[in-house]
Amino acid sequence: MKDVDPSAQSRFDAAILPHVGPGYNLARWLTGNDADAEDVAQEAALRAWRFFDGYRGGNARAWFLTIVRRTAMTWLSRRGRENSDEFDETIHTDLDETPDPERLAIEQAGVDRGRGALAALPAPLREVVVLREQEGLSYKEIAGVAAIPIGTVMSRLARARSRLLRTLSEERDQ
Repeated sequence: MKDVDPSAQSRFDAAILPHVGPGYNLARWLTGNDADAEDVAQEAALRAWRFFDGYRGGNARAWFLTIVRRTAMTWLSRRGRENSDEFDETIHTDLDETPDPERLAIEQAGVDRGRGALAALPAPLREVVVLREQEGLSYKEIAGVAAIPIGTVMSRLARARSRLLRTLSEERDQ
């Protein structure tokens, strides 16, 4: 094994490590569970390290999320499935104060409805929603990560938001 250049290591740490959390979050939504997301995020970080000498600056977050997305798609195609165990948002929620049980139940029901509606979206729509609403990427950055035109990003977001609104409205009316 070759020696690691300390300056390359510190450049990698500064550019990529801040984006490992968002990468894990994207992987979690794409794979559908924590265990696979951890594997995908770790594999993506290794790929990023392996090809870091080819990184020429620019938006490190978008560059890393592109690697995460491609790694997740490869992972899913190898497994021959889109989703596995259902993702549980409550595990990753920090509560500073303990609310009363009734309020907690109401909040949890809302979280479950939103999570279920998002999980029910087709993967291409779910992906752009996660990148935009949870990771805060611009349309241009999403287009780069997902390798699609900006117009497609906008139309997918519009369709996804419309479906989410319709699904949540139907559930509320029932």
